[in-house]
Amino acid sequence: MTTQPEPAEPTVSQLGLPDRAPLGGLPASVRIHEVGPRDGLQNEKTALPVAVKAEFIARLAAAGLRTIEAASFVHPKWVPQLADAEELFPQLAELPGKYPGLRLPVLVPNERGLDRALANRVGDIAVFASATESFARRNLNRTVAESLEMFAPVIRRATEAGIPVRSYVSMAFGDPWEGPVPVDQVVSVGCALLDLGSAELSLGDTIGTGTPGQVAALLAAFAARGVGPERLAVHFHDTYGQALANTLAALQAGVRTVDASAGGLGGCPYAKSATGNLATEDLVWMLHGLGIETGVDLDALAATSAWLAGELGRPSPSRAVRALTG
Repeated sequence: MTTQPEPAEPTVSQLGLPDRAPLGGLPASVRIHEVGPRDGLQNEKTALPVAVKAEFIARLAAAGLRTIEAASFVHPKWVPQLADAEELFPQLAELPGKYPGLRLPVLVPNERGLDRALANRVGDIAVFASATESFARRNLNRTVAESLEMFAPVIRRATEAGIPVRSYVSMAFGDPWEGPVPVDQVVSVGCALLDLGSAELSLGDTIGTGTPGQVAALLAAFAARGVGPERLAVHFHDTYGQALANTLAALQAGVRTVDASAGGLGGCPYAKSATGNLATEDLVWMLHGLGIETGVDLDALAATSAWLAGELGRPSPSRAVRALTG
C-alpha cells in the first residue's frame, strides 16, 4: 500500500492573511520610504559587493517599493560600507525606466557630497541633522547651529537644480547622552530645516526609546507651528519593541510617509544603543491588515530580505521575514 504524501500547507498569503480590518481615521495609502540599502547597510560590519547592492535595490523595486534610499555620498572614512556610491549608481540607471515613479534618494553631508551626487545625476537628496548638541558633535563634529549653516547651501543649491531635499532630524524622541529631548527643541530644528527649503522632514527615533504618546505630542507641536502631517515622515527604531505602536500613532495623526528597512537592517554607527530599524515586512503586514495600500508585494519583499540575510551570513531580525520564509 502506497502512502500518499500530505498536501502542502497553504501559505498565509494563499489563505488570505492578514485579514483586512480597517480602523477609522487612518490614511487609505502609505508611502514607504525604504532605507535598507543606505541606513541599513551602513551599519553592517562587512561591506557588500556593489553587484549585490545593485541586485538588492532592483529586487526591492520589483517588490513594489517606489522610494528606495540607495546610497550615501559621505566621505569613505566615515562610512566605509557605502564608499562605492559612484560605482553603484551606473548599475541602477535602468531601474527608473523599468519602474515608473521610482525614486532613488541619496544622503549627502555637505556641499562636497552634493557635488558628487549631482555628478551622478541623482534625483533626490537627503541631509541628516540632529535635535541635540551631543549627537550633532558626535555625528557631524558641529553644533546644531553650525550644522544648519552647513546644510543651508546644500538645500538651496539642490532646490535651485530642481532636486527635492528630505531632511532628517535624529534624536527626536530621546538621546543616549542627554536623555529626554524637549519637544520644542525638536520642532525648532525641524522648522529651521523646512524654512531652508526642505520638501520633507523625517522625525527619527534614533535609539528607539519613543512611545506613542510622545509621537502624538510631537506631531501636535508641529501642527501648532503650522507644519501639517503631509510634510512629515516618521523613522522608528525597534529597540524596545515600540516601532509599530509608534507608527500607528503617527498614522492616526495623519502621517502618510513611513521609513522602514527591509529585513530590519540598520542602527546607527554613532549611537551604539540604536538597534535595527522598523522592518519593512513587519510594517507592510500591519498596514495590509489595516486595509492600507502600499503597492508592495509582501511575499516578494520577504524573499528579498531572506536572500540578503544569506549574503550577510546571518538571519533576518524581521519577525515577518522569518514567519513568511521559514
